Amino acid sequence: MRKILTAAGLTTSAVALGVMLAGPAAAWTASTQFDVVFPGQKPQTTYYVENTGANTTSNGNMTGKSVVYWQLGVDQVIDGSKRFTSFKITTRIEERLTKTGEDNVVTKKTCDLTAMVNDHYAWSSDSPENTCVAPSTTYDGELWWSSDATIVYDIEGDAKGAITQELPGTALVHG
Repeated sequence: MRKILTAAGLTTSAVALGVMLAGPAAAWTASTQFDVVFPGQKPQTTYYVENTGANTTSNGNMTGKSVVYWQLGVDQVIDGSKRFTSFKITTRIEERLTKTGEDNVVTKKTCDLTAMVNDHYAWSSDSPENTCVAPSTTYDGELWWSSDATIVYDIEGDAKGAITQELPGTALVHG
């Protein structure tokens, strides 16, 4: 048993060392979730968003994407009518001059997911339909980079107007 634990410890240490010594190609991810409560008999739904930022050595670019997943909070749908008048996500790639400096948006893209979230009560796959990718930009290792997103949605029939969900960004990429 001791030999197995020692071998596992050495393997883990070797993998960790390999990750620390890896080249500048890297990705950072930030995940978040939020619930949407609809009026009437429409089912409460939980939305999950995964923001990813990466610098890649193959093309020297910084990339940013957001993937949205969702699932019902209950097993049964009583009211299957339209849930949103609008559901859009904006994915951004941002840079900073210093680690504690102010974000500057370099590229962004807004993706309209309204039809998709209205047509599907749940979605758990990675696909182009639920992914928003900001245009890539040239990576500069002297700057501090991140990717983040904002979702703006308007619930059908609640008379509250648009609701904004600011989503956490990735850790800063530098070097």
